[in-house]
Amino acid sequence: MAEDVVILEPGDERAQKIAKALANPTAGDILRALTGKNKSLSELTEELAVPLNTAKYHLENLLGAGLISVADTRYSVKGREVKYYSLTDQLLIVAPRPADVRSLLLKYASLFAIIVLGTLVFSLIVPLFSAPAMSLAAAPVPAAVQREGGAANAVMKAGYDGASLAGAPPVDPALAFLLGGVLVIVILLVYEGWLMKKRK
Repeated sequence: MAEDVVILEPGDERAQKIAKALANPTAGDILRALTGKNKSLSELTEELAVPLNTAKYHLENLLGAGLISVADTRYSVKGREVKYYSLTDQLLIVAPRPADVRSLLLKYASLFAIIVLGTLVFSLIVPLFSAPAMSLAAAPVPAAVQREGGAANAVMKAGYDGASLAGAPPVDPALAFLLGGVLVIVILLVYEGWLMKKRK
């Protein structure tokens, strides 16, 4: 029979039971004594030279932790039930719980809420510290440009009359902050997805 693979998260109930069961060297001695052969309580007490109550206590802890099982039950000459114990065929791995998609989305939803809140605060604070910029349309037209004379002057005058020389409006700092935050979240989500796929 192939061994079962059991993944334990540190701190969960079974991991605590296993830690408690293995805390005493006698438990380790019992596990070694059961390697390769099923044994009863009386056989274990004889082999390990420990009191009956001590062996029974550790057997119960090991049973509760799932490290051993009752492999067989026989009856003595006097008609008493005698249990024979064996090691369970399993591989134990202690590892942190992998993040699921729901918890991942909740984490990044809260991060997005923080970015939105930061954008609102940013949009309220920035106007207080920035001086109003004078647009080209509101700027006074120099006397040299006002004079008619030549194509170059006509182009310059058109620019001062309100035509956009750059061809693009200025970027709102708050919007740039929001878009930058969203971009960072998207990159982190893609990276987390790649890590989850790699772990599978």
